[in-house]
Amino acid sequence: MPLRRSELIGQLLVQKGLITIEQLERALVEQESSGGLLGTILIKLGFVTEELLYKVLAEQFDKKYIKLKDLKIPHSTIEEIPAKFATHYKLIPIRFEKNVITVAMSNPLDIHTLDDLKLLLKKEIKTVLASESDIVEAIKKYYGVGAETIEKITPEVTDRKPLSVQSQVTEDIARSAEDASIIKFVNQILLEAYKDRATDIHIEPYGDELKIRYRVDGILYDTKIPPNIKSFQSAIISRIKVMANLDIAERRLPQDGRIKIKIAKDEVDLRISLLPTPFGEAVVIRLLSTNVLYGLGNLGLLKRDLEIFEKLIKAPHGIIFVTGPTGSGKTTTLYAALSKINDKEKKILTIEDPIEYQMKGITQIQVYPKIGLTFSNGLRTMLRHDPDIMMVGEVRDYETAEITIRVALTGHLVFSTLHTNDAAGGITRLVDMGVEPFLVASSVNAFLAQRLVRVICPECKRESKPDKEILRELEVTKKEALKVKMLEGKGCESCKYTGYKGRTAIYEVLVVTEEIRKVILDRAASDEIKRKAVSLGMHTLRQDGWQKVKMGITTPSEVIRVTQQEEHAE
Repeated sequence: MPLRRSELIGQLLVQKGLITIEQLERALVEQESSGGLLGTILIKLGFVTEELLYKVLAEQFDKKYIKLKDLKIPHSTIEEIPAKFATHYKLIPIRFEKNVITVAMSNPLDIHTLDDLKLLLKKEIKTVLASESDIVEAIKKYYGVGAETIEKITPEVTDRKPLSVQSQVTEDIARSAEDASIIKFVNQILLEAYKDRATDIHIEPYGDELKIRYRVDGILYDTKIPPNIKSFQSAIISRIKVMANLDIAERRLPQDGRIKIKIAKDEVDLRISLLPTPFGEAVVIRLLSTNVLYGLGNLGLLKRDLEIFEKLIKAPHGIIFVTGPTGSGKTTTLYAALSKINDKEKKILTIEDPIEYQMKGITQIQVYPKIGLTFSNGLRTMLRHDPDIMMVGEVRDYETAEITIRVALTGHLVFSTLHTNDAAGGITRLVDMGVEPFLVASSVNAFLAQRLVRVICPECKRESKPDKEILRELEVTKKEALKVKMLEGKGCESCKYTGYKGRTAIYEVLVVTEEIRKVILDRAASDEIKRKAVSLGMHTLRQDGWQKVKMGITTPSEVIRVTQQEEHAE
């Protein structure tokens, strides 16, 4: 950070009333003891923002200050300076006219860098001031993740056509996978995904390109990567295989593996899945932070439903089913429930596929169908271990359902999941599997359906006008809508201009009461069961979503996106 005259910049900040003399003195003491630049210390201590500091620096250096986030830089301008040069010197070209290149730098008085730039480009250079963090983000945005790494090794393959995985021999793959630059590039992809809060990384090969996409808050986004990355497809995939201890010679069959990495203080578990395609192997990497375990109060349950659920998980026996599609947060809810009731007086066993989070004090078993360890076989063995509480990752078939019910009827509390669209659908799914209605009615305590909705970004939250069509679909009256102050995200750097940051869950909790048992025994359809539950006070997914809209947590369109059309009881 450019602070050649630290005393002067400090005085300027005081003169402008941006910091106090006491704050300056404290920062100077900190600088004396730990070293470093005064501006960095002032930002670290929270006395001044980066933007304000650079505005004052622009005045000090008599340079124009620009916000790179507000600029759209032409591709032709970006091509004037190589990625490795931009990354090394932390600068970015913003304009190219009549043999003059204007570059944004965090230190426009760095004569050595300017001399190197003139020598390289043989053009006149003009400089403007931009914050270092803005420059770093702009480099990623315009050059792509790991662009300088790919650029360093590109000369080695300039005469080579993009390699198909099938054409490369094992020895070459192994050697290229260990190349330091490929290792660095794969690490950069993983680090960037972690910083962007991605849950999955998709590496997708096509005929003429290799795409990398991140799933953030449930939505897939393209990641800016260097255009010539296709040439390194084999090496990148081989590097991932090496990290996951997979067979790098096998390219015809799907493979699955795991990697554990450490980013800062966080341990991240990576689940690797490879699929063969005509253009090479497609890879999906799921990122699971081993330090993330939600408490019941942080899941998104409204007060009334939270009280019901806390009462349900303290029951001595019975089954609690959590339903919803893949990726709706069912496992997270189950882990939160187990964490709440986990104590030294209880023996808790789980059988899962896969084990997503390791939980202290709980014995967890991974299913392994290849050797006969299925949910049903594992459940039979688990009963011999004297459990109080059990969790079955998923009830997929009659055999697993039948054993799960038998376990509940013999005095155990069981948690499990079903892939159904709503809570009432869980009842009909079990009956369709072949389970007798009287067994469902007597063994199941509750069905909990859930979805994940994106949360409005707190940085760019603003009031919005409701869409009449969406409100009609949510079955919200005009009178009710007028009472609600609806919000939306405008889109900012913090939320990557999506308007959303993070997710929460919406729920419907169907407790199997005497009235519901009677309807189940009559073999009623799921719609009829749902209407009965609503008449008894159950909130549907959309009604729960509407409550979160009223609370300013999410938007009506987001609730519509994740829920299906529902029939409500009149």
